[in-house]
Amino acid sequence: MLRYFTKRQRIGIMSLFFFVFLMQIILIFASNNEFITHQLDKNTFTNLEQEYDSLQQNHLKKKTPKRFPFNPNFISSYKGYELGMSLKEIELLHNFRTVNNWINSAQDFQRITGVSDSLLAAISPYFKFPKWVTQSQKQIKSKPQKKSKLDLNSATAQQLEKVYGIGPKLSERIIRYREKFNGGFADMVELKAVYGLSQEVIENIREIFKIEHPRPIQRLNLNTAGQEDFVKISFIDYELAHNIVEMRTLKETYNSIEELTKLKDFPVEKLDIISLYLYVN
Repeated sequence: MLRYFTKRQRIGIMSLFFFVFLMQIILIFASNNEFITHQLDKNTFTNLEQEYDSLQQNHLKKKTPKRFPFNPNFISSYKGYELGMSLKEIELLHNFRTVNNWINSAQDFQRITGVSDSLLAAISPYFKFPKWVTQSQKQIKSKPQKKSKLDLNSATAQQLEKVYGIGPKLSERIIRYREKFNGGFADMVELKAVYGLSQEVIENIREIFKIEHPRPIQRLNLNTAGQEDFVKISFIDYELAHNIVEMRTLKETYNSIEELTKLKDFPVEKLDIISLYLYVN
């Protein structure tokens, strides 16, 4: 077919074919190179992203303050904020500590502040209490269960004499006082009426005895009872009963039983026993 063209035309046609062929080669190479470049850019971005995440994690770790053991009784406002406590939780803690109360366990801390279980679990491993607190807690855990207490209203003289500080005379006085009432003791505070019993010995009795069935008491309204009613109460004689009624008339009403202590010759040390028989309405 080329023989119909002149030599110059044949050279031109061959040159055109060669140019078209060359352009196709260039286009194919450029397309492949763009794909390779795209893949390289994608891999590079992924690597940069991973490196950024790693650097960010390291920064957060450095930014998070390292925690050391601390006593939760001395958490400042800033320390509480740093631990993740709310303003209300910090305020509850400070109010509790203001009246010289102490937190001695993680359970105490949660009960006082109301922090969540998750926050308590995160910070309680760093709680550090004084040695005497941890030692006493260990003793409480290892301490055997106490025996059930005996009933004071059915205790024998021999049982009472097992209490440190009680001998035959004091045990006899306790039983004699108990037998004055039908039903025995109404409350442990009545032990104060037994001559010779110190407060220390009474506390020793509380360790061993309790009152299972207290003597029922019909209480009197301090603002309505008459003089004859008051004299039926132990430690109140006619003169004191008269003074109680007279002061009530002047005051018009009593607001509390403790106001009786302002009366002349009132047995203040027996107030808690007298209070068993009275109420204010």
